[in-house]
Amino acid sequence: MAPAALAQVLRPLRGLFPADRHPELLVGLEVSDDAAVYRLAPDQAVIHTLDFFTPIVDDPYDFGRIAAANALSDVWAMGARPLVALNLVAFPTGTVPMEVLGRILDGGGDTVQAAGAALLGGHSIQDEEPKYGLAVVGIVHPDAVLGNVGAKPGDVLLLTKAIGTGIITTGLKRGLTTPEEAAQATTSMATLNRAAGEVFARHHAAVNALTDVTGYGLVGHLLEMLEGSDVGAEVSLGAVPLLPGTRRLADADVFPGGTRANHTAAADRSSPTGSATVTCSCSVTRRPPEGSWRP
Repeated sequence: MAPAALAQVLRPLRGLFPADRHPELLVGLEVSDDAAVYRLAPDQAVIHTLDFFTPIVDDPYDFGRIAAANALSDVWAMGARPLVALNLVAFPTGTVPMEVLGRILDGGGDTVQAAGAALLGGHSIQDEEPKYGLAVVGIVHPDAVLGNVGAKPGDVLLLTKAIGTGIITTGLKRGLTTPEEAAQATTSMATLNRAAGEVFARHHAAVNALTDVTGYGLVGHLLEMLEGSDVGAEVSLGAVPLLPGTRRLADADVFPGGTRANHTAAADRSSPTGSATVTCSCSVTRRPPEGSWRP
């Protein structure tokens, strides 16, 4: 869903759960973060998140791994560790063999196990197009929560993975991605962010802002961080790691529909009336003059 449309739908809900009535709600609808955080005790808070989507690769086992890794990543992006997960399934039982669903669930289960969490069950519905993901609960100390705001001038921007998965998978659907490019993208998407997340959690005092780069793309998620932190960023295009094949496919105008929606949303938010500015080394700066960003 386009960021602007989603923000419009969520806006009325934000006033229903104010901080003065829900003091234990540490992260909720008032911000655009990767997960919600609720304090249970002075030294314990729970993380709640869920994520699911339609298949982006051909192999059902790989799809299950990728979808599960994507959902779990939100927990590590908050400085937490995952505890338990539930499957979220939509599946066309009348047209696709149930063995396919079994392979999807196998991939998800193996990924949850590799994350150090437990899979407890889930919920399924009949649908014309397969969809899979997880609802995940994690745990974190309330003082160690890492949000997507708080970036400061002089901070360094770090990416834990190369980007370009949307372009690669779109090329795969069109028959333009090579088998080698598809295999490398699949490996990247199915790789857990556990190692990086655990490093950030151990050194949480040195991390000012952290987010999971997924559907809104690098610029979209970066803009959320900048707007919430009242800073700007300079990103050297040559310093951004790209998956093999991303540049070639982009030069051939192979982009998913979401990328174009993200581009429009980013351009609107970086206009002369916007609140954040990005120029396209890798550092966070004091917010530059508005309107200097060029998409």
